Amino acid sequence: MALPLDVLEKAMNQKLSLLLKDGRVIEGKLTGYDEYMNMVLNDVEETFEQNKRRLGTVILRGNNVVSISIL
Repeated sequence: MALPLDVLEKAMNQKLSLLLKDGRVIEGKLTGYDEYMNMVLNDVEETFEQNKRRLGTVILRGNNVVSISIL
């Protein structure tokens, strides 16, 4: 079983898809993280109820994340 921080280490500089607690899906390139799974993502696109918008650079608090997928 992979530990979450190990997954983030392998995912550095790769594109991720994150499902958030409120149902939004965030896709972007992981450029940094910390031990609390707070993440910095570049070139972010948010999808919510079939609406998409570009957000640019985002700092995401780790406790909002339900799942992480490497694209």
